[in-house]
Amino acid sequence: MKVEFDEQAKEALELLLHHFWILRTTNPDAYRRIREREKVVRRYLDDKFGLLLIVHQHFIKLEKIPVEPEPWMGMSEFQETRDYTLFCSAMAFLEGKTVGEQFLLSELTEEIQHNSIGEDSIDWTIYTHRKSLIRALKAMTTLKILVTVDGALHQFDTDQQQEVLYETTVYSKYFIRSFPEDLTSFSNWKDVLASEWGTQQEDERRKRVYRKLFFSPNLQRIALDDPDFAYIRTFRNHLQEDIEAHSHYQLRVFKNTALLTAADPDYRYDYFPDAKAVTDIVLQVSMYLAKNRSDFTPLETGELLLTMGDFERLLADLKVHQGFGWSKEYRETSLEGLRKEMIYTMESWMMAKQTEPALIYLQPLLGLLAGSYPKEFIE
Repeated sequence: MKVEFDEQAKEALELLLHHFWILRTTNPDAYRRIREREKVVRRYLDDKFGLLLIVHQHFIKLEKIPVEPEPWMGMSEFQETRDYTLFCSAMAFLEGKTVGEQFLLSELTEEIQHNSIGEDSIDWTIYTHRKSLIRALKAMTTLKILVTVDGALHQFDTDQQQEVLYETTVYSKYFIRSFPEDLTSFSNWKDVLASEWGTQQEDERRKRVYRKLFFSPNLQRIALDDPDFAYIRTFRNHLQEDIEAHSHYQLRVFKNTALLTAADPDYRYDYFPDAKAVTDIVLQVSMYLAKNRSDFTPLETGELLLTMGDFERLLADLKVHQGFGWSKEYRETSLEGLRKEMIYTMESWMMAKQTEPALIYLQPLLGLLAGSYPKEFIE
């Protein structure tokens, strides 16, 4: 009997898009739902995204490969490049371990220090190096790559002799995806992405567009002749029908940007605006720009180019006239602190881009949502 792409299939797709992997032991219901709609979901992911769905007896994983990597696509708990370096070093250490094998934290730290050389060598007497390892190992335990058998990792930040007993899991062998070629044959990350598209035999444009729409807050027109955006404009009706038939999202297309929206957001996942107070200020920035549009001249792609001084003055003016309704944290923070927090948040939602220290590009997506206080609140 042919299985249609029904509500259960939509939910299965949603789970795959929002989770790194679905583990059978920790989320058996989600695992079952995906397995029951595996064929139709796999076919859709292959046809529209060109992505591999891995179904294992212990887990299900969608290999989500973006068109272009963005800073916000990394591990949110990581704070420095060293965190990623130590995460990869720990993964390399696990390559020599069998599933279920136990080892001590000291074994891992000795191995990492032995293999680190040059300017970036690891010194466990340095507090920041120990904190980086703590963040890396916490991420590994959250992902179930490791399980803690005994000991407290957080004590390692003050005591480099602290011992923790770990055990490897079956998932440790499947975290790193397989590549079409030997990694040593690539000179940089761009070559890795290029090799990914080499495996796509047809419909590369469509797969690029679907990945951008589903993996990013929006797909922005980056030039007047942007081929990805032109594809959306040409096939808008078909794309809209297809996306609504296979997901809980709706396609919205504007002059310089296209994005997916949800009429009834599922707050298990990230949506804008969220519950953080800073996103309220982002909405107020958008309203400020709308009310003072005559003071700004957009570029042909819809972006606004501001100096950092102009942006700080905008925030200062906003703080004077709207700050009474802000949370205490933002009422009391310095202008510099507010600017940094705003840029970080706006960049993570693709509403701004800072390419140089003194300049900031405000993206078209910022102008699609705006907010102000209701009249009764002001009164």
